Amino acid sequence: MFQKENLNYAPIPLPHRSKMSDEEMRMAAEGFLVKMSQRHTVRDYAARTVDRAVIERCIETAGLAPSGANHQPWHFVAISDADAKKEIRLAAEEEENRFYSGKAGDEWIKALEPIGTTASKPHLEEAPWLIVIFAERYGVFEDGARYKNYYVSESVGIATGFLITALHIAGLVSLTHTPNPMTFLSDLCGRSASNKPVMILAVGHPTDCAMVPSVAKIKKPLEDILTVMS
Repeated sequence: MFQKENLNYAPIPLPHRSKMSDEEMRMAAEGFLVKMSQRHTVRDYAARTVDRAVIERCIETAGLAPSGANHQPWHFVAISDADAKKEIRLAAEEEENRFYSGKAGDEWIKALEPIGTTASKPHLEEAPWLIVIFAERYGVFEDGARYKNYYVSESVGIATGFLITALHIAGLVSLTHTPNPMTFLSDLCGRSASNKPVMILAVGHPTDCAMVPSVAKIKKPLEDILTVMS
């Protein structure tokens, strides 16, 4: 983590080391692939609560992500308060109504048709937790002096991937939501001007009758996403 003093390089031995055989590595990779193939973006949330400790551990996992110069330029606001969730839903739906009423353009709306989304976002109230993810565009020392953060978007994206994966491993489902603009989230969450809201994650358990769009199961084959140079 970046500090104003004591910036000398101080290496330590690698704390953890994996000693799996080639076959063990292959099996581990295939097992994780199967686990992640069972992850789904869900909009239908059950009333079942989620213990705060589970959310905290998943966010703690997100905080382990690599980042530019190890500045860790992210902040997560976990919200279970019903009034705050309602306020977020109303503000988000206001932006979504503009989006679906012409702001997005015909091509974008057409691209969303197989997903089945609309301006209505009840999941923002129904999910037991909303996690608002912020990118810290710059850091501030205790004396008020600023310092620059590096590769902020990339770092926050990696941390978000860690978080979504941790939530799935913990048996939860989630939904990424990115209303545009999202400036209302900074005031609602009490974040400083250095924090830019990136997305909202709705988190919880799926209802017994939860549905997902069939197109969501269509993924590009390996040969379309991989080039091997050996």
